[in-house]
Order: sequence, then C-alpha cells, then structure tokens
Amino acid sequence: MKMSRIAAVGTVAASAVLVLSAPAFAHVSVSAEGQAAKGGYATVNFKVPNEMDDASTNKLEVSFPSEHPLASVMTQPVPGWTAKVTKAKLDKPLEIHGEKIDEAVSKVTWTADGKGIQPGTFQKFPVSMGQLPEDADELVFKAVQTYDNKEVVRWIEPQQKGQEEPEHPAPALALTAASDGHGAAADPAKADDKGGKTESASADSSDSSDTTARVLGIVGIVIGVAGVAFGVLAGRRRATS
Repeated sequence: MKMSRIAAVGTVAASAVLVLSAPAFAHVSVSAEGQAAKGGYATVNFKVPNEMDDASTNKLEVSFPSEHPLASVMTQPVPGWTAKVTKAKLDKPLEIHGEKIDEAVSKVTWTADGKGIQPGTFQKFPVSMGQLPEDADELVFKAVQTYDNKEVVRWIEPQQKGQEEPEHPAPALALTAASDGHGAAADPAKADDKGGKTESASADSSDSSDTTARVLGIVGIVIGVAGVAFGVLAGRRRATS
C-alpha cells in the first residue's frame, strides 16, 4: 500500500513538472554547437517548435542585431526549405582581417517548399556566423514565425534582468570569453574541422575509458571468484584435519 501511494505521488509530481516546464520548450530559441566565443565564429541552431494543433509553420524570419553587425552568415541547406539571406549597408564600415566591410546581414528568411513544421514537431535551422562581437555578452535576435493558416507569432520581446520571462521572448545567444586570443582569427571552415577532430578525439577517449572499465570489471570478477574458491578449499582442509 505504501509503495502504491509513493508511486502515485511520484507520478503526480512528475506530471506537474512536465506541465510547468512545457512552455519553456515552446519558444523559438538559438543555441551554439559547442561555444560561441567572442571575436570568433560559431555554428548555431535556431530551434522552431510548432505550437498549434491544426496548422503548420511554413515561414521563419530571423532579424540580426544591428548594434552588433555580422558580416559573415552562411546557412546550411535544410530539406524542404529555401533560405534567403538579406544584407544591409552599414553606417560605419567594419574592419575584419584587414578588409573593410560596408554591409552586414540584416535578416535570414526560411520558407517551406512543402509541408513545413507540422503539429507536434520542431525544426532546427543551422547557421554559421561571425565575426562575433568582443564587447557583448550575448546576441539577441528577433524571430517571426508564420503558420499556414496566416497566423503570425513574433518572438521579439527582450528578457529583462530580474524580471519574469516575457510571453514571446526573443532568441538570445550567450557569448563566451575568447580562448587564447585566437577567436578573432578563427575561420568557419577551420573551426568546423577543429570541432570534428575534437569530437573524434572525445569519442576515442570515451571508447578507451569504456574498454578499460570493462577489463577492470572482468579482472575484479575473476579475483572475486578466486577468493571464494580459496575460502571453500581452506574450509575443507580445516574440516579434514
């Protein structure tokens, strides 16, 4: 009876946690693959969930921060979607790797070629971007999500410190400190290659650790069995003597 009550209480508690946390997963959000270091380049994903039961998302518009212009933005092909990158002239040109840049990306628009993001699903839109600012702790984007029933949801409200999360928060990308001063010279292609090597090395290390753990486990079992056998033999010898 006690176990049944405990199980029932646990189920209710788990359900409550899911209900309370559900809204947090329904927002359009942005996150980096690895880290987004100041002064460098990063690959990020804009994650778009479908919040409706009877309509599909068929368009996403992401506006880039004008106060921290990004000269290099490359989209990764997403099956079933067409991406369009829009640029705008800068009031003050940027200097990157010794070159002056007089325009930056102002918006990226993804339009569905087919069914789009259907109810109960989500889609990620990968983007490589840089050079990230060195004088900011985060980049705030404004996203507009359009459904095939013509309804539009604007994720454009900034999060204010010390206040509750707004109803439609704007996606915000946290920036980390530059490592070893190499962030400003990072190249998107090289960064991806380094990332791949790091993941491979990590995987090899993980495999090695697993193998070592298994060997030690087998050795432990053998020693344990030997100990039991020794104890049994010793007991028999005492009984015989």
